[in-house]
Amino acid sequence: MALSPLNQRRWRNFKANRRAYWSLWLFLFLYGISLFAEVLANDRPLLVSYKGELHTPFLKFYPETAFGGDFKTEAKYSDVEVQCLIYAAGSEACWDDPEGVLAEAKASGTAAGEPVQTGWILWPPIPYKFNTINDLDGPAPSAPDANHWLGTDDTARDVLARVIYGFRLSVSFALIVTLITSVVGIAAGAVQGYFGGLIDLIFQRVIELWGATPTLYVIIIVGAIFQMSVWLLIGLMVLFGWTSLVGVVRAEFLRARNFEYVRAARALGVPDRVIMVRHVLPNAMVATLTMLPFIITGTIGSLATLDFLGFGLPQSAPSLGELTQQAKQNLQAPWLGFTAFFTFAIMLSLLVFVFEGVRDAFDPRKTFR
Repeated sequence: MALSPLNQRRWRNFKANRRAYWSLWLFLFLYGISLFAEVLANDRPLLVSYKGELHTPFLKFYPETAFGGDFKTEAKYSDVEVQCLIYAAGSEACWDDPEGVLAEAKASGTAAGEPVQTGWILWPPIPYKFNTINDLDGPAPSAPDANHWLGTDDTARDVLARVIYGFRLSVSFALIVTLITSVVGIAAGAVQGYFGGLIDLIFQRVIELWGATPTLYVIIIVGAIFQMSVWLLIGLMVLFGWTSLVGVVRAEFLRARNFEYVRAARALGVPDRVIMVRHVLPNAMVATLTMLPFIITGTIGSLATLDFLGFGLPQSAPSLGELTQQAKQNLQAPWLGFTAFFTFAIMLSLLVFVFEGVRDAFDPRKTFR
């Protein structure tokens, strides 16, 4: 589908801003990788070959009995006994000497001196999930090494796995909140600015009262009463964040509603909703896009703050704010603080650079060569 001449001009202006253009591709690359976090970092194998059949443990539940074990609970693939059963095709010798039989099956395709149909296991690049408790040789948190590239936290969980899952959660959370708050805020500001009068007066008083509500305290109180979840926190953030765009959209609609082409369209009988969406809203997009990076970065910061204080997402969720809290509590483990800092710095900087380019692309006064 070909772009219109106006959108082609906007795309050229965006590409001319090299910092924004390359920041967009780098951010899309990092976010795209995080969307496949289960493939990159997981304590379940991607593929298991057992007696000639392929299994996908990272997608499906398999009991230990599916691989010749005794228990109907999910197989713990990191256990040497389970690995021996897979490689040695369920040989009973795995219960007597699992390490020896496993090494023999891997090396020569035999178990207990007899040929077997050797299986295999394909692990993710990072064989740990964000909530995997690892067996360490020393105390936790442990420093970065060959097994844990960014070390572990104070509960022996892999930091790199938590960063990947936490990056995806933070960006997805911010994008969802920003999308909903933008739709609500733009609609409210458009109605206020276009119609004005008593509607504008009533809306302004409501926004003044709503804006004076201490958002953080309300979220803390709700979190103390109810079990906090991702969608409950999204609802609370939207409930108190939709007013952020009302002011700029209202000002643009107040200014544009008396333009000649708007008055002409109204005189020709064009419906108000068509005038608002087609003729007036494009004029408000530059101011709106200028505010979007502040909303997204503010949402990510608010989520990190709530998690840092312990009133955000559940403890079971991968949280960058919780990683920051651990960095404060474990000053003897500087890798936690450095990881949290650079993760937030890279993520927020890329978002600001991208939206800076988007803002300039929609600004009709700017032309890049």
